[in-house]
Amino acid sequence: MLVVYGVDVTLTGSKATVVLGVIQITTGSGLSAPPVVAFDFQQETRVRSSVLRNGMAAAARTRNIRDVADDTLDYKGSPRSNCPASAHQGNQPVDRVDTSINLSRLRLEMSRITSVQGPALDGYIVTSDDAHQSETVAPHDARREYITGFFGSFGEALVTQDKAVFWTDGRYHIQADKQLSCDWTLMKLGNENVPTLSQWLLHEFQSKENETRIGADPALIPAFTWENWEYDLLNTSVKLVAVHNNLIDAIWQTDRPPYNADPATVLEDKYAGRPWQEKIREVRREMELVGANALVLTALDEIAWLFNIRGNDIPYTPVLRSYALITDGAIHLYAPEQKLHRSVRIHLKTDACFHADCVKVHNYTSIWYDLRTMAQAWKSVWLPAQCGYARGASQEIFISIPQSIRLIKPSPIIAMRAVKNPVEIRGMEQAHIRDGIAMCEILSYIEEQLELGTKGWDELQVSRFAKAVRMEQENAVGISFPTIAGYGPHAALPHYEPAVATSLTLGTDSTLVIDSGGQYLDGTTDVTRTVHYGQPTKEQKEAYTRVLIGSIQLASLIFPAELRTDQLDLLVREPLWSVGRDYQHGTGHGVGHYLSVHEPPISVSYDTSTDECAPVNLQPGYFLSNEPGYYKEGEFGIRLENVLQVVETNMTHHSGRKFLKFKDVTLVPYEPKLIDLELLTPSHRHWLNAYNERIRKEVGTELKKRRKISSYNWMILRTLPIPEVGSGSSLSALPHHSFLFFALTVIHVFLDGRGNLPFRSIERVCSYLMNISKLCYRTFHS
Repeated sequence: MLVVYGVDVTLTGSKATVVLGVIQITTGSGLSAPPVVAFDFQQETRVRSSVLRNGMAAAARTRNIRDVADDTLDYKGSPRSNCPASAHQGNQPVDRVDTSINLSRLRLEMSRITSVQGPALDGYIVTSDDAHQSETVAPHDARREYITGFFGSFGEALVTQDKAVFWTDGRYHIQADKQLSCDWTLMKLGNENVPTLSQWLLHEFQSKENETRIGADPALIPAFTWENWEYDLLNTSVKLVAVHNNLIDAIWQTDRPPYNADPATVLEDKYAGRPWQEKIREVRREMELVGANALVLTALDEIAWLFNIRGNDIPYTPVLRSYALITDGAIHLYAPEQKLHRSVRIHLKTDACFHADCVKVHNYTSIWYDLRTMAQAWKSVWLPAQCGYARGASQEIFISIPQSIRLIKPSPIIAMRAVKNPVEIRGMEQAHIRDGIAMCEILSYIEEQLELGTKGWDELQVSRFAKAVRMEQENAVGISFPTIAGYGPHAALPHYEPAVATSLTLGTDSTLVIDSGGQYLDGTTDVTRTVHYGQPTKEQKEAYTRVLIGSIQLASLIFPAELRTDQLDLLVREPLWSVGRDYQHGTGHGVGHYLSVHEPPISVSYDTSTDECAPVNLQPGYFLSNEPGYYKEGEFGIRLENVLQVVETNMTHHSGRKFLKFKDVTLVPYEPKLIDLELLTPSHRHWLNAYNERIRKEVGTELKKRRKISSYNWMILRTLPIPEVGSGSSLSALPHHSFLFFALTVIHVFLDGRGNLPFRSIERVCSYLMNISKLCYRTFHS
């Protein structure tokens, strides 16, 4: 899966300078195409942190009010394809959604005094959030998708009485252009001269004499985002108005999916590694250190981790819709009570709960009354601040607590959960081996079917098949995100999800990107591979190889423990930057243990956000993704993704500083025909040989046990050793005598303990060798 970044790149001279916080890094002049990143968050971060901690008035006294609107920005948005619709009738993208009726109904609701509980609104903001600021929301809470027709994971919509504007990041620029109707103005974040939502508002309403009222639901907007908007609009005629009656809910009365009714389940200690009571004690120690009387938890994955429970309330992320309050003397859980069956209540010790180490269960909506009531006895309340994918508590949570007693810090769960315990580490490793088996089955079978000329293999079939194979694996619960399966031009869309209307048939002239993952009781996986079923072009091979080199350079790195995650990004992008290429998404993200596939605080991106968590220092027990890519719009895409584990080395600096390294837990072969050996250094080749040897040993052994012979053959052919010195433009440069050695090796590994082949007849042995010979010939002479 991908991490977003949005920053303007400025090229100056021949050096790459990155200003992040208070540390400046200069990479030197070794890059032929200078990848300079110039962005200074220092002053803005200090001011905005002051806003959150001390309120708007204090912040206003410490700064000069600046004109947020900038006339140099492009307020008209990016050009839209096939727009206006009247000029392109009958020629609209098949996945474009007409939202004109929904927009009209929303505008009517904006004018209803009973709905907005005040004067009519001039605009209304709809974000991607639910009440818990989840990255992925339940279908019932997909309000932004309902009003826009865009179903990517990130975007902010602003609707005025005569305009509709949508902001999204580089992952979704092309997808949003296709899916949004021509009613929408598209703002492509990350491009030059793109105004923020606040800047657009000030420019749009600068000539309006009366006050401009812009509404939003504070129960859905993160407090950090709300305060940023208020800060930008301070001392202007544009006012942000809290509308507690959600206007999308008011118009979305039919065909709205209900919440999932599945009950919560207990995650046994043999998977979790620690009882929930031990985690509570650690949380309380953290609260004591900062002087907090209470901790409010709103993020669903944090609550699931803390109590060792899982649910099915959000697609792909096993969480329960709930809130939690932790104090010195009590634990409160707010959840739909019908979801807490007897096994969960026994696990949480809810019966006769009158002490500090049992859980008091309340109805889900009681949190709002209890917050305001209990706060009267508290002197300091810990409210979660933004931290990467954790967007912090909502504005509604914040205003429920008096400002004088708010302690705003990232949730302590984030740091505790990021370092996996030994049981979780072992589970993650085993889950990735099973996932490697699944991927070998998936990729080998698709290739076999295409070679046989089987009809019906399109992107949607790939997605369905990938899910079906994963669900056959031990401890499989589901998939960890919607499978991305994009062929040809769709491979150039980083977050493309196939649908009936858009699914392309697989061919032989472009690449197929498959980004998928599984949820297992003992771990979460996320892997991307790019394959080609024909003869790749020189451009495709070069792009693939440069992406692979970036991935290898990160995976093989040995580094001091003080290294920050943002510093890693330069290493991965350098092979692409050196020829003037790049990708508009982050390089890595944290990965949870049978939880969120995107887990804070880890983010490998040279653009660090203004939250208090980024960047972080890596620690043993962290798991993170390594996923560079390259995308040529309208033609092809490349992405390769492995999950890495941070482990210790046996090296220590004389000063006592420890050194760390990465271990790839993803074990899935790369595509040999897309690798240009001429671009690989001996160290790159050595790493690839060692990685392939691990695949043959760890995944291959399991494939043989399960008698997945076809998948095993496919895996073996894609993990053959390559020469670590010498030249060669492709893997076809391997000496021909290696085929004989390979065939003898394969026969040897199939011998049982008595030296016999596990086949019933000599005819089957000959048939097996003949298939190997054909596969070798096709691989090395295509």
